[in-house]
Amino acid sequence: CWEVRKHNSSEWCHFIRSNPDCRLDGGFLDYLDGVFCVFPPRLLPLAVTLYALWLLYLFIILGVTAEKFFCPNLSAISTNLKLSHNVAVFSLTSPLHGVTFLAFGNGAPDVFSAVVAFSDPRTAGLAIGAIFGAGVFVTTVVAGGIALVKPFTAASRPFLRDVIFYMVAVFLTFVVLYLGRIRLGEALGYLGLYVFYVLTVVLCTWIHRRQRGDGLAPPGAWEPEMPTDVEEPEPSSTNSGDYGEEYRPLLPSRESSLRILTAALSPLDYRKWRRKPWYWRLFKAFRVPVELVLLLTVPVVDPDKDDLNWKRPLNCLHIVTSSLLCVLTLKSGAYGLYQIQGIFPVWALVTLVASALALIIFITTSNEEPPKYHCVFAFLGFLASAMWINAAAMELVNILRTLGIIFQLSNTVLGLTLLAWGNSIGDTFSDLTMARQGYPRMAFSACFGGIIFNILVGVGLGCLLQMTSSQPLVKLEPDSPLVWVLAGALGLSLVFSLVTVPAQCFQLGQPYGVCLIASYLLFLCVALLTEFRVIHFS
Repeated sequence: CWEVRKHNSSEWCHFIRSNPDCRLDGGFLDYLDGVFCVFPPRLLPLAVTLYALWLLYLFIILGVTAEKFFCPNLSAISTNLKLSHNVAVFSLTSPLHGVTFLAFGNGAPDVFSAVVAFSDPRTAGLAIGAIFGAGVFVTTVVAGGIALVKPFTAASRPFLRDVIFYMVAVFLTFVVLYLGRIRLGEALGYLGLYVFYVLTVVLCTWIHRRQRGDGLAPPGAWEPEMPTDVEEPEPSSTNSGDYGEEYRPLLPSRESSLRILTAALSPLDYRKWRRKPWYWRLFKAFRVPVELVLLLTVPVVDPDKDDLNWKRPLNCLHIVTSSLLCVLTLKSGAYGLYQIQGIFPVWALVTLVASALALIIFITTSNEEPPKYHCVFAFLGFLASAMWINAAAMELVNILRTLGIIFQLSNTVLGLTLLAWGNSIGDTFSDLTMARQGYPRMAFSACFGGIIFNILVGVGLGCLLQMTSSQPLVKLEPDSPLVWVLAGALGLSLVFSLVTVPAQCFQLGQPYGVCLIASYLLFLCVALLTEFRVIHFS
């Protein structure tokens, strides 16, 4: 499909529609057809600009969904299953080492993007580039930024443990790329290594607490508690009708279902809006449409609230909207649009069943008290938010492939730059904010804990889902020499940290941060020169 730009502009559309390699598997929009058939050739710059803006908005959708809906429901599920956040399957390390659901929330877009990219051999390079590129970016720019913002003393044992595990994961990926394929046993090995990592974290935490003799005691001075949030709490994201303490009425009053529904669907807290700066308002304005649609389709259970965030009219509506969302986004709507006996579509059947169930729940519950089965809405919200992330990741991969064809760029360079940067925005802001608030050790641990999850679960689960009984392997053939530059750069950055951090007695300051950021800039220059064939590797 890359040959399209070599043809006359009048032949672009015919080439795209007649070439099987130009078909985008999955997704709701055909970006290649749009840029080469809908837009005339002279408006190609306009089409690229619109695609770039839509790409940025897709990153916003991924971030908002993971932060405001995916992680809260995951936390509620953990609470309802009586799991400590230390040992929940999706947790990365214990709070003692600063990695909890924050890392998994930031890692969810990476993993979903990798799973989608691995689904097509033509875009597998995107997944490898994004996973390696994000690893290099986080271990250099983010880790170096933390050392520049707030010099600190790193926790020795957690640091050495995380770096060694990550180096093993990178080495396994290097071997898989060298062999050009990954088999069932190797994919399960990735997931098994992650399980072993979690068990190691839990065991180390237990031993550490036994040595201290106060397993349930609060953290000491060297071990700061996890901040509740990296920014000012925003109740409007899930419950904008709640009053602040100073606005809470003295006597409880019953609100009508319509008032509850209206307040719960408002993504804005007007008191907070008035006191925020203009740039915050501008970014919030871009987020409002996304948050409104998510509020309509994704329930959120909050165990920290007295009512568990129970909004009877909205939660009953969620029964219908979440069900429709899941069936219409699964396989890009192929299942939802399927007609039973060629007459009745599946989405209509789902709507009827969900509406009947919602009506029963509405009649048998009250606005004031959540039902005993309210925890089920956490599972529904988790599934619905996962479907949103998967759909956005599908569009993200397709639009990146389209941009690669337009600009004649390999999937690997797009993965290590645009996809890696976009998926690392959450890690960067949350970790640097945490460091500025006085938790640099916690933020530094999150740098390594999060990317361990991304590479092990991203590659392992992404390849495992593509295997079939007839073909229990996935081909991973590098589409560019850039893959080896990526692997080498990531390996060198980890070796650098493994050697220099203990050499400094784990005292990390500005010189360490400057070296890391300078090494990333050097890597980026070498990567781009390799991509544009200025540097050749035999």
